[in-house]
Amino acid sequence: MAARNVARPIEIDADTRQQVEAFAQSRSLPHGLVVRAKIILLACDGMRNIEIAQKIGLSRESVGKWRSRFVERGLNGLYDELRPGRPRQIEEERIAALINKTLRSTPRGQTQWSCRTMSDSAGMSKSTVQRVWNAFGVQPHRHRQFKLSNDPFFIEKVCDIVGLYLHPPDHAMVLCVDEKSQCQALERTQPSLPLGLGYVQGYTHDYVRHGTTTLFAALDVANGQVLTQCRPHHRHQEFLSFLRLIEGNVPEELEVHLVVDNYGSHKHAAIKGWLARHDRFHLHFVPNYSSWLNQVERWFSLITQRAIRRGSFASVKELVAKIDQFVKAYNEDCTPFMWHATAQSILEKLGRLCQAISGTGH
Repeated sequence: MAARNVARPIEIDADTRQQVEAFAQSRSLPHGLVVRAKIILLACDGMRNIEIAQKIGLSRESVGKWRSRFVERGLNGLYDELRPGRPRQIEEERIAALINKTLRSTPRGQTQWSCRTMSDSAGMSKSTVQRVWNAFGVQPHRHRQFKLSNDPFFIEKVCDIVGLYLHPPDHAMVLCVDEKSQCQALERTQPSLPLGLGYVQGYTHDYVRHGTTTLFAALDVANGQVLTQCRPHHRHQEFLSFLRLIEGNVPEELEVHLVVDNYGSHKHAAIKGWLARHDRFHLHFVPNYSSWLNQVERWFSLITQRAIRRGSFASVKELVAKIDQFVKAYNEDCTPFMWHATAQSILEKLGRLCQAISGTGH
């Protein structure tokens, strides 16, 4: 009589076994998939289903199921099959009405819907409203800010500055220059709580002001290095002093192209006179309300996050020392910001934004 309940033999090649072993040793794959891979490896070593079940901690039927599926389908047989799930309980018309109401109306006396207000208005549970919003990517509780430039020479300036980033001129240095004014020396009223397991670093909400400083910065777009200077005021005199600092740090044989914003001190008569006497300096003004074109703004965000915002400074002198310390460490291991956007892509994106705004009816 033929033997019954004999396990189907498993023979795999070296590449497949290597993949199964990787599954069995993985720390990131689902636990069930790892266990099934271990079953296959033991089966390849000649163990019977009942022995594998005792070693793995499963029933003999489960071991036989995954062993058979692997023989039939290979590695794909170790994955769970898709399950149909519970049938949809809400009609498509109600879902469409919910989304349409979210996008085209607001609750009385409020600016946006919440899960609770929409639940009461639409006659659905809060969890259902949230699932529908998640499915369609609708987030009424969030918003972002924007400002369109009204500069009559917007296109020309965008093409000029993006051209400097993507195709810098030969024998020249391109610097993004700006000032971060009102850097406050804030001293926390109590010592901070250290970062620990299970809780974040803590700071008191109140502080004592000890004055401010203005941080002048010039970012070299080619290598990412930053030249800085802290001054007590934010006037054309301080900007002129910073230009002289730049002049002393840029080799004389190089042209200097400065990307700046439209702040009044950058266009002062004294600045224009100095530039006229130093013809290797060329100023390129970003369009109005377009500070995002100036790469040094990204660096200002870095120094704010990493050195200023969480600091506690008993004087402006301490704040300036911290800024200098950060700049020195940053320049030792800096990399340039990678600019990929072309002038055409920027103008197309703004065109889509203008079209969306015009379609709101405002």
